[in-house]
Amino acid sequence: MSESGIPSTRASTRATPVPGHGLLRDRVVVVTAAAGAGIGGATARRCLEEGARVMISDAHERRLGQSLAELTEEFGDAAVAALPCDVTSEDQVRGLFAATAEHFGRIDVAVNNAGLGGTADLVDMTDEQWSRVLDVTLNGTMRCTRAALRIMRAQGHGVIVNNASVIGWRAQRGQSHYAAAKAGVMALTRCTALEAAEYGVRVNAVAPSLAMHPHLVKVTSEELLTELTLREAYGRYAEPWEVANVIVFLASGYSSYLTGEVVSVSSQHP
Repeated sequence: MSESGIPSTRASTRATPVPGHGLLRDRVVVVTAAAGAGIGGATARRCLEEGARVMISDAHERRLGQSLAELTEEFGDAAVAALPCDVTSEDQVRGLFAATAEHFGRIDVAVNNAGLGGTADLVDMTDEQWSRVLDVTLNGTMRCTRAALRIMRAQGHGVIVNNASVIGWRAQRGQSHYAAAKAGVMALTRCTALEAAEYGVRVNAVAPSLAMHPHLVKVTSEELLTELTLREAYGRYAEPWEVANVIVFLASGYSSYLTGEVVSVSSQHP
């Protein structure tokens, strides 16, 4: 373990960030749960590096403001905007997508990243614990997908990328609510892709396993982090930007014939 409490990596497998290549030049992207150091924040940054204009959103207004200030300083206020959104609220979700389309003129890509975890054996889990995780992680993704599709259907084009998880495929004790929600995101992705194809809209998902960031270290035991890290083929966790790179690929023209797929950003898949 490193001094920060994060499992150390094998030096030979550490990755180096790659520069942008304009893969999303002039695209308009909206990213939920984009404040902070996790996958959402990394995705917003990678999209900006690839030339996109980005609307970042998050339920945490203070962190969202900090993220906006940092990204605006680096990329300019014409490239990035922000709007708070709680994905459990249909009105806020509708407002987010409507405001993005009004501010930038359209929406080319929606990255539905918001999710909520927790640990509890099912026998001890309350209805509130179950429902809260499902409402944020699965229902929230549904609400955002639906709002994006309504705009993209009228446009005749668009890409939706959902954030699932390898836990939607495999079992882990204490994660029945989160696993059920992420398996639901996978099924939602596949079914929606068939419905969206006639409108020229692609729908795919990424399934990360362990993408390390400071908040995860605070809420997860050292023992579990070590166990999860050792399950990976490279013997290390993913950096959030490594997951973001796959999201950028799915959002770009390089995946033009790919829809209804769940891409594992991990060696753990069926």
